[in-house]
Amino acid sequence: MDSSLRRAGSRGGRRRSPFLVVLLCVAVVAGLGGFSLGYFDLAPTPGPTGTPAPTATPTLDPDQPTPTPKPTATPTVEPTPTPGTYPTPDFSQNLSDPAAFFGPLPTVSDPKPAPHVKVRALYVAGGVNMSANLSLIEKSEDLNTVVVDLKESDGVYFETQNALAKEIKAVKGGLTLKSFAANCHARGVRVIGRIVVFKDPILAAARPDWCLKDQSGNVLKFTNEGGNPFVSPYRQEVWDYNIALAQEAIGLGVDEIQFDYIRFPTGPTKSGAAVYVGPSGMVPTRIQAINRFLAKARILIQDKYGVPFGGDVFGIILSSKTDSKNLGQDWATIGVVPGLDNLCPMIYPSHYANSSTTHYSGNGTGTYLNGTLYKKPDLEPYGVMYNALLLGKPATQQAGFSAVRPYLQAFTASYLPSGYYQDYKAEQVAAQIKAIRDAGFDEYICWNSKGIYPASAFQ
Repeated sequence: MDSSLRRAGSRGGRRRSPFLVVLLCVAVVAGLGGFSLGYFDLAPTPGPTGTPAPTATPTLDPDQPTPTPKPTATPTVEPTPTPGTYPTPDFSQNLSDPAAFFGPLPTVSDPKPAPHVKVRALYVAGGVNMSANLSLIEKSEDLNTVVVDLKESDGVYFETQNALAKEIKAVKGGLTLKSFAANCHARGVRVIGRIVVFKDPILAAARPDWCLKDQSGNVLKFTNEGGNPFVSPYRQEVWDYNIALAQEAIGLGVDEIQFDYIRFPTGPTKSGAAVYVGPSGMVPTRIQAINRFLAKARILIQDKYGVPFGGDVFGIILSSKTDSKNLGQDWATIGVVPGLDNLCPMIYPSHYANSSTTHYSGNGTGTYLNGTLYKKPDLEPYGVMYNALLLGKPATQQAGFSAVRPYLQAFTASYLPSGYYQDYKAEQVAAQIKAIRDAGFDEYICWNSKGIYPASAFQ
């Protein structure tokens, strides 16, 4: 899952180390307008404000049971198309409206219904402990789904026939998706296919013209993104490539599609130059660009094939408008992208700033969430999850808001300083699940890059 905190057990792919660059760990970010540093905030933490906690635990509707996964007919998918060709924006006119900049959204002549299924899932990277985890899901009364990588930042992991993926040598293999999905379905387990979108150094190297650039046309590299270029969320060719991979995976039996890294890069550029996509005020905002991409993807994935489509977002956007603006992820509007099935905020207690004064994870104060100060957030998994969700809950009351499906922490953040972390076992995982339900939600995905999950947490 998406996080630039790429350490052992943390989000962001298979290559994880506690010594890699930390997300948003500078106070002023060149070229990004100055991130507020959401996670591991080194700037002063806002004071205790927020909505009051409810006096009673919300009760889930007993008449809305979680649907039991059932094998369904695999949709027929056309041959994988190549990315479309799009005109260079004409800045002699104002293109700030997304329809003017990106053109009209596609239409589907016969849209298919995509009923929402309540998901409680385990993320399993690269088949690690896959057999044990499928058995755990199969036996659990709560779990019903596995999340697997279709495409990570270092390549495509299923048997794709996508011409562009083959051309740029992005196909790594390792997952025979068709037989895997069939096996899961035979065991009553749903399959969500995760696709990392804009953090794609392989595509960036092959197509520098599709990357984020400075005003002089130079491709930018981003310190917090491994020092690599970042493909541009404004390039519809990049949209088409990832949508095509999703469509192909649907034809191989995936039950849902989940897009990750649907954001702009974090941290400064190595050159110090700012990202430039057009004259100020003449192009859609970052938030509008991401939302337009998701709107197009939803039509060509969910409407076209009747397969639910959702996206992963940073947990910090539930509480920080500054980070929302720079990431291009706005909680209040991304959730009402028409028809988007679900949103998965990554709310990991270890990722919030602690009160340490000697470690990069601390800001000397801690983190306020909904008026509560957490000096050692990792030690309070229930409170962090509960109050983060309460901060984001008002937006979810909008008509048509996506289902909320948080990612929760199921790994030990041993990279934090001594005394600021704990072993995450069944008790800590169960506490987060309870917090999700107490906040009025009923779905979750567990994240552990090693695929090790405590069975007793799901009883």
